[in-house]
Amino acid sequence: MERIHEPRPQVTFLKSSPGVGQLPPATLPEVAFIGRSNVGKSSLINALVQRKELAKTSGTPGKTQLINHFSVADRWYLVDLPGYGYAQVSQARRKQFEDLIWGYLERRSTLLVLLVLIDLRHPPLANDLEFLERVGTAGIPFAIVFTKADKLSASQREGALRRYHETLAQTWEPLPPTYVTSSETGYGIDTLWKYLTQLIQTHV
Repeated sequence: MERIHEPRPQVTFLKSSPGVGQLPPATLPEVAFIGRSNVGKSSLINALVQRKELAKTSGTPGKTQLINHFSVADRWYLVDLPGYGYAQVSQARRKQFEDLIWGYLERRSTLLVLLVLIDLRHPPLANDLEFLERVGTAGIPFAIVFTKADKLSASQREGALRRYHETLAQTWEPLPPTYVTSSETGYGIDTLWKYLTQLIQTHV
């Protein structure tokens, strides 16, 4: 499997924001990460920037409850968003998460792309597909990042990707960009990083 080898620039934590009104000034391009609880978002961010504990990982779903900004070489922001699809919180709390997420996504003028993380081990799930549809309807640029590829064999990965592509093709033409990754082995991490750096270079 692919290994991580490309060195990364300095990445530093900037701030956590409980609301859209507390976000840092929109002065640099931003790449945001989001996914269902337990999708491996924090692990992916840490693998991507080669920092073991930059984003805090937890076995408790819904650990990220704020919008977290990280500065990458003072050139762009990496944004860790709260997840969606929590089952272990109240309806009122879920509504707060939703308002926070969409307040950011629909108002942040410097957002270049939203990376929507999906666990490749699972078949297409309704809340993932509904979230993607809403993102597309809102005109928010996004890419799909499949996680936990190391948990599947090569043939299982191919089958899972085929199912997703067939499902997405019912709604999307062309299909959104997709990347397959493993935070454990480094599979696909450099490919995703190159995509982001090329995207940033066109906007800096």
